[in-house]
Amino acid sequence: MAKKTPAINSSSTADIAFLLLCYFLMTTTMGSHYGLSRRLPPMPDPNQKVEDQKVNRRNIIVVKINSADILAGTEAIDISLLKDKIKEFLSNPANDPNLPEKEVKEIEGYSKGTYPVSKGVISLQNDRGTSYQAYIAVQNELVKAVNELRDEFSMREFGKVYVALDETTQKIVRDCIPQNISEAEPKDVGNRR
Repeated sequence: MAKKTPAINSSSTADIAFLLLCYFLMTTTMGSHYGLSRRLPPMPDPNQKVEDQKVNRRNIIVVKINSADILAGTEAIDISLLKDKIKEFLSNPANDPNLPEKEVKEIEGYSKGTYPVSKGVISLQNDRGTSYQAYIAVQNELVKAVNELRDEFSMREFGKVYVALDETTQKIVRDCIPQNISEAEPKDVGNRR
């Protein structure tokens, strides 16, 4: 007569596997992708007539990125100096006729009523050979310049940095210090014949 081998009780194995699965799902984090925080303009009304808007050349600074260097306006510039150049361009502290003009606008909710708002626009252009790292670094410097101008204005007017303000006051700051960054379609300058 053959001796019977005792079997392993596997009835609770499925329960243990399920509990382990639940544990790992709750304790692990999924990798999240970070992108650029941009708010796209609203879709235009299809019945709206398109006006040909002409922008004064002095109100635009063209920032070009290629695989070799960064150009701000007509001069090559180091990435570490880009933020300060953009801040000077947008604020135009000495009312230089070569820098953007300012338009006095009525700002809703602003205690002083009006504020001279810069008409400056940053036009960002890159070619297809630009590395993603260089593109993000330039984007960060442009946004950092606008954020620093907003912080300086917020401290001067409200005694707090921009992010510490309530939503209504932040809107006032955004109206006074707008972020006008225009991104052009990448160009393929490496394949010229």
